[in-house]
Amino acid sequence: MKKSILIAAVLFLSVSLYLTVGAARAGAQGPAGAGASTAAQGNSGSSSSHSSHSLNLIKWVKKDKSSPDSNGNRSDIEKKLTPKLQVQGLLPANANATDACAPFVALNDCLAALHASHNLGIEFNCLRANVTGVHTNADLSGCKGAIGDKAQSLHKAIHEQNPSADAKGATKNAEQQAKDDLKDLGA
Repeated sequence: MKKSILIAAVLFLSVSLYLTVGAARAGAQGPAGAGASTAAQGNSGSSSSHSSHSLNLIKWVKKDKSSPDSNGNRSDIEKKLTPKLQVQGLLPANANATDACAPFVALNDCLAALHASHNLGIEFNCLRANVTGVHTNADLSGCKGAIGDKAQSLHKAIHEQNPSADAKGATKNAEQQAKDDLKDLGA
């Protein structure tokens, strides 16, 4: 009899512990459904949608404020780049670097595409659509080759638009020109 009471007590404690730990884990996950985004912002009570503390590890690793692609730097650099790119003939007089580079994640990729486009006589909008996978309002009817919905490398996009070009060499040259442009601006 004492043995069965002891077993029952151990089972009761085990189940209680299991349920307590399970409830704590479920509570740590936060609420689901309506209001989950509000709860996810934290319990600080502020209406700000940006928290100074992020639990996203990618954001911790990519917090290089000196990068030309960081939010504050990129717009400043694009403003400085616009006249330079217009003088070089990479951008028309009525265009700016901010609009031309908007679909690109990295500014140096945009500059490389602009240089490759200019160097090889390929329509920039075609290269931009192939490299980013983003289709803007630009007319793509004059593009050679297929314009897909998936982003591809500059090398592959050059080859797609101009199969006779030395895509590897053109990519290397354009990427170097892009680095030089950024270096000239101190970025």
